[in-house]
Amino acid sequence: MDINKILDKGAELMTTYGLKVIGAIVIWIIGSWVIKKLMKAVSNVMTKKNYDESLQKFLLNLVSWGLKILLIISILGILGIPTASFAAILAAAGLAIGLALQGSLANFAGGVLLMIFKPIKIGDFIEAQGEMGVVKEIEIFTTKINTVDNRLVIIPNGILSNGNIINYTAEDKRRVDLIAGVSYDADIKQTKDVLMKILTDNPLVLKDPAPTVNVTELADSSVNFNVRPWTKTEDYWTVYFEVVESMKLELDKAGIEIPYPHSVEIQKQG
Repeated sequence: MDINKILDKGAELMTTYGLKVIGAIVIWIIGSWVIKKLMKAVSNVMTKKNYDESLQKFLLNLVSWGLKILLIISILGILGIPTASFAAILAAAGLAIGLALQGSLANFAGGVLLMIFKPIKIGDFIEAQGEMGVVKEIEIFTTKINTVDNRLVIIPNGILSNGNIINYTAEDKRRVDLIAGVSYDADIKQTKDVLMKILTDNPLVLKDPAPTVNVTELADSSVNFNVRPWTKTEDYWTVYFEVVESMKLELDKAGIEIPYPHSVEIQKQG
Protein backbone atom coordinates (compact mmCIF):
# COMPACT_ATOMS: atom_id res chain seq x y z
CA MET A 1 0.00 0.00 0.00
CA ASP A 2 1.27 3.46 -0.90
CA ILE A 3 2.74 5.15 2.15
CA ASN A 4 1.29 8.47 0.98
CA LYS A 5 -2.22 6.99 1.03
CA ILE A 6 -1.66 5.74 4.58
CA LEU A 7 -0.47 9.17 5.68
CA ASP A 8 -3.38 10.84 3.92
CA LYS A 9 -5.81 8.45 5.59
CA GLY A 10 -4.22 9.07 8.96
CA ALA A 11 -4.43 12.80 8.47
CA GLU A 12 -8.06 12.47 7.46
CA LEU A 13 -8.85 10.44 10.59
CA MET A 14 -6.99 12.93 12.77
CA THR A 15 -8.89 15.77 11.17
CA THR A 16 -12.22 13.98 11.55
CA TYR A 17 -11.83 12.45 15.02
CA GLY A 18 -8.75 14.01 16.60
CA LEU A 19 -10.34 17.36 17.24
CA LYS A 20 -13.46 15.64 18.57
CA VAL A 21 -11.41 13.56 21.00
CA ILE A 22 -9.46 16.61 22.14
CA GLY A 23 -12.73 18.52 22.48
CA ALA A 24 -14.24 15.66 24.48
CA ILE A 25 -11.23 15.64 26.84
CA VAL A 26 -11.43 19.41 27.29
CA ILE A 27 -15.18 19.23 27.93
CA TRP A 28 -14.62 16.45 30.50
CA ILE A 29 -12.00 18.52 32.36
CA ILE A 30 -14.07 21.71 32.28
CA GLY A 31 -17.31 19.85 33.06
CA SER A 32 -15.76 18.07 36.05
CA TRP A 33 -14.44 21.39 37.35
CA VAL A 34 -17.85 23.04 36.91
CA ILE A 35 -19.61 20.13 38.67
CA LYS A 36 -17.18 20.37 41.58
CA LYS A 37 -17.74 24.11 41.94
CA LEU A 38 -21.50 23.70 41.54
CA MET A 39 -21.66 21.00 44.20
CA LYS A 40 -19.69 23.22 46.58
CA ALA A 41 -22.10 26.10 45.94
CA VAL A 42 -25.14 23.86 46.48
CA SER A 43 -23.59 22.54 49.70
CA ASN A 44 -23.03 26.11 50.97
CA VAL A 45 -26.65 27.04 50.20
CA MET A 46 -27.94 23.96 52.05
CA THR A 47 -25.72 24.76 55.03
CA LYS A 48 -26.95 28.36 55.17
CA LYS A 49 -30.56 27.21 55.00
CA ASN A 50 -29.91 24.71 57.83
CA TYR A 51 -30.69 21.60 55.81
CA ASP A 52 -30.47 18.38 57.81
CA GLU A 53 -26.95 16.91 57.48
CA SER A 54 -28.31 13.53 56.38
CA LEU A 55 -30.45 15.15 53.69
CA GLN A 56 -27.53 17.28 52.51
CA LYS A 57 -25.25 14.30 51.87
CA PHE A 58 -28.01 12.28 50.23
CA LEU A 59 -29.05 15.08 47.84
CA LEU A 60 -25.44 16.01 47.01
CA ASN A 61 -24.67 12.39 46.08
CA LEU A 62 -27.80 12.23 43.94
CA VAL A 63 -27.17 15.54 42.14
CA SER A 64 -23.48 14.72 41.61
CA TRP A 65 -24.26 11.41 39.89
CA GLY A 66 -26.98 13.03 37.76
CA LEU A 67 -24.64 15.78 36.54
CA LYS A 68 -21.88 13.29 35.75
CA ILE A 69 -24.28 11.19 33.66
CA LEU A 70 -25.38 14.31 31.72
CA LEU A 71 -21.72 15.23 31.16
CA ILE A 72 -20.95 11.76 29.79
CA ILE A 73 -23.95 11.92 27.41
CA SER A 74 -22.79 15.36 26.20
CA ILE A 75 -19.29 14.04 25.54
CA LEU A 76 -20.68 11.09 23.59
CA GLY A 77 -22.60 13.61 21.44
CA ILE A 78 -19.39 15.54 20.77
CA LEU A 79 -17.69 12.31 19.66
CA GLY A 80 -20.42 11.83 17.10
CA ILE A 81 -22.31 9.04 18.84
CA PRO A 82 -26.05 9.64 18.29
CA THR A 83 -27.43 10.48 21.70
CA ALA A 84 -30.97 9.44 20.70
CA SER A 85 -29.74 5.93 19.93
CA PHE A 86 -27.63 6.02 23.03
CA ALA A 87 -30.65 7.03 25.10
CA ALA A 88 -32.61 4.09 23.71
CA ILE A 89 -29.71 1.72 24.42
CA LEU A 90 -29.35 3.25 27.89
CA ALA A 91 -33.08 2.75 28.56
CA ALA A 92 -32.91 -0.89 27.46
CA ALA A 93 -29.75 -1.44 29.47
CA GLY A 94 -31.37 0.31 32.42
CA LEU A 95 -34.32 -2.07 32.26
CA ALA A 96 -32.04 -5.10 32.15
CA ILE A 97 -29.85 -3.76 34.92
CA GLY A 98 -32.93 -2.84 36.95
CA LEU A 99 -34.20 -6.41 36.77
CA ALA A 100 -30.78 -7.72 37.73
CA LEU A 101 -30.31 -5.21 40.52
CA GLN A 102 -33.70 -5.18 42.17
CA GLY A 103 -32.04 -5.21 45.57
CA SER A 104 -30.03 -2.09 44.75
CA LEU A 105 -33.14 -0.32 43.51
CA ALA A 106 -34.92 -1.31 46.71
CA ASN A 107 -32.00 0.15 48.67
CA PHE A 108 -32.23 3.38 46.66
CA ALA A 109 -35.97 3.57 47.33
CA GLY A 110 -35.28 2.86 50.99
CA GLY A 111 -32.80 5.74 51.08
CA VAL A 112 -35.41 8.07 49.60
CA LEU A 113 -37.94 6.95 52.24
CA LEU A 114 -35.42 7.58 55.02
CA MET A 115 -34.90 11.10 53.68
CA ILE A 116 -38.63 11.81 53.35
CA PHE A 117 -39.89 10.44 56.67
CA LYS A 118 -36.66 11.02 58.65
CA PRO A 119 -36.95 8.27 61.28
CA ILE A 120 -33.21 8.74 61.85
CA LYS A 121 -30.56 11.38 61.25
CA ILE A 122 -26.80 11.61 61.56
CA GLY A 123 -25.78 11.52 65.23
CA ASP A 124 -28.81 9.51 66.43
CA PHE A 125 -28.23 6.43 68.59
CA ILE A 126 -30.35 3.66 67.09
CA GLU A 127 -31.01 -0.07 67.21
CA ALA A 128 -31.79 -1.75 63.89
CA GLN A 129 -31.22 -5.13 62.25
CA GLY A 130 -29.68 -6.50 65.46
CA GLU A 131 -27.11 -3.69 65.72
CA MET A 132 -26.86 -0.67 68.03
CA GLY A 133 -24.82 2.44 67.34
CA VAL A 134 -24.58 6.07 66.29
CA VAL A 135 -25.65 6.94 62.74
CA LYS A 136 -22.50 8.09 60.93
CA GLU A 137 -23.76 8.54 57.38
CA ILE A 138 -26.89 7.98 55.29
CA GLU A 139 -25.88 7.31 51.69
CA ILE A 140 -27.93 6.56 48.56
CA PHE A 141 -27.88 2.78 49.04
CA THR A 142 -26.61 2.18 52.58
CA THR A 143 -26.52 3.65 56.09
CA LYS A 144 -23.36 3.50 58.21
CA ILE A 145 -23.45 3.28 61.99
CA ASN A 146 -20.67 3.16 64.59
CA THR A 147 -21.37 0.66 67.37
CA VAL A 148 -20.57 1.33 71.02
CA ASP A 149 -17.33 -0.67 70.66
CA ASN A 150 -16.45 1.40 67.55
CA ARG A 151 -17.26 -1.13 64.83
CA LEU A 152 -18.48 0.24 61.51
CA VAL A 153 -21.72 -1.46 60.45
CA ILE A 154 -23.13 -0.88 56.95
CA ILE A 155 -26.86 -1.60 56.62
CA PRO A 156 -28.65 -1.62 53.22
CA ASN A 157 -31.33 1.07 53.15
CA GLY A 158 -33.95 -1.34 51.79
CA ILE A 159 -34.07 -3.59 54.84
CA LEU A 160 -33.42 -0.64 57.17
CA SER A 161 -36.47 1.28 55.92
CA ASN A 162 -38.67 -1.84 55.99
CA GLY A 163 -37.55 -3.09 59.41
CA ASN A 164 -37.99 -1.95 62.99
CA ILE A 165 -35.88 1.03 64.06
CA ILE A 166 -35.51 2.01 67.70
CA ASN A 167 -34.28 5.60 67.93
CA TYR A 168 -33.00 6.17 71.46
CA THR A 169 -32.16 9.85 70.91
CA ALA A 170 -35.23 11.02 68.99
CA GLU A 171 -36.77 12.50 72.17
CA ASP A 172 -35.08 14.97 74.51
CA LYS A 173 -36.07 13.05 77.68
CA ARG A 174 -35.73 9.37 78.63
CA ARG A 175 -36.80 7.26 81.57
CA VAL A 176 -34.20 5.07 83.28
CA ASP A 177 -35.77 1.77 84.38
CA LEU A 178 -34.02 0.07 87.30
CA ILE A 179 -34.96 -2.68 89.75
CA ALA A 180 -33.86 -2.78 93.39
CA GLY A 181 -34.40 -6.02 95.31
CA VAL A 182 -34.38 -5.99 99.13
CA SER A 183 -34.93 -8.54 101.88
CA TYR A 184 -38.43 -9.47 103.05
CA ASP A 185 -37.35 -8.24 106.47
CA ALA A 186 -36.86 -4.70 105.15
CA ASP A 187 -39.40 -1.99 105.92
CA ILE A 188 -41.16 -1.07 102.66
CA LYS A 189 -41.75 2.60 103.54
CA GLN A 190 -38.16 3.10 104.70
CA THR A 191 -36.84 1.45 101.54
CA LYS A 192 -39.03 3.64 99.31
CA ASP A 193 -37.88 6.77 101.17
CA VAL A 194 -34.20 5.82 100.75
CA LEU A 195 -34.60 5.07 97.04
CA MET A 196 -36.62 8.23 96.40
CA LYS A 197 -34.03 10.37 98.22
CA ILE A 198 -31.34 8.95 95.93
CA LEU A 199 -33.33 10.17 92.93
CA THR A 200 -34.28 13.60 94.29
CA ASP A 201 -30.69 14.30 95.41
CA ASN A 202 -29.27 13.60 91.95
CA PRO A 203 -29.07 16.92 90.03
CA LEU A 204 -29.41 15.17 86.65
CA VAL A 205 -32.76 13.58 87.56
CA LEU A 206 -35.66 15.69 86.28
CA LYS A 207 -38.43 16.90 88.56
CA ASP A 208 -40.90 16.87 85.64
CA PRO A 209 -41.77 14.13 84.87
CA ALA A 210 -41.34 13.19 88.51
CA PRO A 211 -39.32 10.07 89.44
CA THR A 212 -41.22 7.11 90.87
CA VAL A 213 -40.45 4.22 93.21
CA ASN A 214 -42.97 1.37 93.47
CA VAL A 215 -43.13 -2.22 94.69
CA THR A 216 -43.35 -4.28 91.53
CA GLU A 217 -42.86 -7.92 92.56
CA LEU A 218 -42.78 -10.25 95.54
CA ALA A 219 -40.07 -12.53 94.20
CA ASP A 220 -38.76 -15.80 95.64
CA SER A 221 -36.04 -14.20 97.76
CA SER A 222 -36.63 -10.45 97.53
CA VAL A 223 -39.15 -7.65 97.39
CA ASN A 224 -38.47 -5.83 94.11
CA PHE A 225 -38.91 -2.10 93.58
CA ASN A 226 -39.16 -0.34 90.23
CA VAL A 227 -36.91 2.72 90.39
CA ARG A 228 -37.72 5.08 87.50
CA PRO A 229 -36.02 8.48 87.22
CA TRP A 230 -36.39 10.71 84.14
CA THR A 231 -33.44 12.57 82.68
CA LYS A 232 -32.23 14.35 79.56
CA THR A 233 -31.34 11.92 76.80
CA GLU A 234 -27.67 12.91 76.80
CA ASP A 235 -27.47 12.20 80.57
CA TYR A 236 -29.07 8.74 80.39
CA TRP A 237 -26.01 6.58 81.08
CA THR A 238 -24.60 8.97 83.66
CA VAL A 239 -27.83 8.78 85.67
CA TYR A 240 -28.04 5.01 85.16
CA PHE A 241 -24.59 4.34 86.62
CA GLU A 242 -24.83 6.95 89.40
CA VAL A 243 -28.20 5.69 90.64
CA VAL A 244 -27.14 2.03 90.59
CA GLU A 245 -24.04 2.85 92.65
CA SER A 246 -26.00 5.06 95.05
CA MET A 247 -28.63 2.36 95.63
CA LYS A 248 -25.99 -0.04 96.89
CA LEU A 249 -24.27 2.56 99.08
CA GLU A 250 -27.42 4.10 100.59
CA LEU A 251 -29.24 0.81 101.21
CA ASP A 252 -26.15 -0.53 103.01
CA LYS A 253 -25.95 2.69 105.03
CA ALA A 254 -29.61 2.34 106.05
CA GLY A 255 -29.07 -1.29 107.08
CA ILE A 256 -31.41 -2.59 104.36
CA GLU A 257 -30.21 -5.96 103.10
CA ILE A 258 -29.89 -6.72 99.40
CA PRO A 259 -30.38 -10.51 99.10
CA TYR A 260 -27.79 -12.61 97.29
CA PRO A 261 -27.10 -16.36 97.02
CA HIS A 262 -25.14 -17.76 99.98
CA SER A 263 -22.91 -20.76 99.43
CA VAL A 264 -22.02 -23.15 102.25
CA GLU A 265 -18.44 -24.39 102.32
CA ILE A 266 -17.97 -27.84 103.89
CA GLN A 267 -14.53 -28.30 105.45
CA LYS A 268 -12.99 -31.66 106.11
CA GLN A 269 -12.10 -32.26 109.71
CA GLY A 270 -8.44 -33.20 110.15
